[in-house]
Amino acid sequence: MSTVQEVARREAIAQYRVVGVPPEPDLEGLVQLAARVCGVSTAVINILDDRLQHQIAAVGVQASVCSRDDSMCTVVFQQPGHIVVPDAREDERFARNPFVTGEIASVRFYASSPLITPDGTAIGTLCVFDEQPGDLSPEDSRALELLAHQVVDVLELRRITRELGQSNEQLENFASQVSHDLRNPLTAIAGFIELAADSPELANAPQAARALARAESAAARMDSMIADLLAYARLGGLQPRRDEVEFDEVVRGVLDDLDSALTEARATVSVDAAVVVIGDETLLRVLVQNLVANAVKFSSAAGVEPRVEVRAHGLTGGWRLTVDDNGPGVPVEQRERVFELMERGTAQEVPGLGVGLSTCRRIVEAHGGRIGIDASPAGGASIWIVLPDSVD
Repeated sequence: MSTVQEVARREAIAQYRVVGVPPEPDLEGLVQLAARVCGVSTAVINILDDRLQHQIAAVGVQASVCSRDDSMCTVVFQQPGHIVVPDAREDERFARNPFVTGEIASVRFYASSPLITPDGTAIGTLCVFDEQPGDLSPEDSRALELLAHQVVDVLELRRITRELGQSNEQLENFASQVSHDLRNPLTAIAGFIELAADSPELANAPQAARALARAESAAARMDSMIADLLAYARLGGLQPRRDEVEFDEVVRGVLDDLDSALTEARATVSVDAAVVVIGDETLLRVLVQNLVANAVKFSSAAGVEPRVEVRAHGLTGGWRLTVDDNGPGVPVEQRERVFELMERGTAQEVPGLGVGLSTCRRIVEAHGGRIGIDASPAGGASIWIVLPDSVD
């Protein structure tokens, strides 16, 4: 590989910022889907730099790092392309590889698709493998290729988000600029969910069928949210819709979308929010999702099982909404600064770009309301919002 190509690849990998950081949930979701679609035990996303292979997301094995010389993907990476190997022991390219011989693993079936950036730079692979010989149908082989494209789409979206997250003006342009890229991976994922839901095997797996139904519903809600947010962005964010919104239903929908994250964190969320507010349902859902996700994330980072309370009650001329948690709280001197773009308080070890609370403030102010932070009776932070019943 030429020096120019190596430099381009190093720069592309550096821009994506995925090496040496915890696996991202959306990338983990794609490897889980790849393993399911291909009917194998293991799937990984590999990034290959000059010396090492980095597994940035994995299912079936613990994500790790190995020498590029030992990597099976290096063999095909010299001429990137889609490959399916029914039994690696019978393929001279892999027969003596330590992942096949038992020195590192005992891979038999192996298939991979390259991760190609929009400018044509190969940075790694999405690969699936198993300790038993196997094969892929043409449909499943094509699905693996499509999922590899979705991995790059996700990486691109994250890169673009970071770049556009530098100013409020860039954030306002974000939705319209990447709308096509947002819709494509969502449409593909929804299609795979539909294919899985129609599988005859689910007739005897009611729990899996229910999980897929919830995923399908979440994808539909996300599609609706994207459409509404795009319309909002194209109007310049000047005026949200003024509809009657069952606020507790908004919260329940958010909790359903966050179900996996809440379960993983062993979080408890109590809700007392049976009020009807006037506002834009899509923007209010984004608002609540940011606040609940933040509460869970920072409480978990503080080493406690998150307890979150979402409350709402009527005021004269409006409503007061609160989200309380039992996390580390926010020092008084930082309670204004954390609402600024790219500010994240003192918990720098918690992943995120620092745009969540800034987005929340923009949504609340677009509704003519106010947002702030107090100390929570639970010991953490209490985010409060006051929404008027009319916007001046």
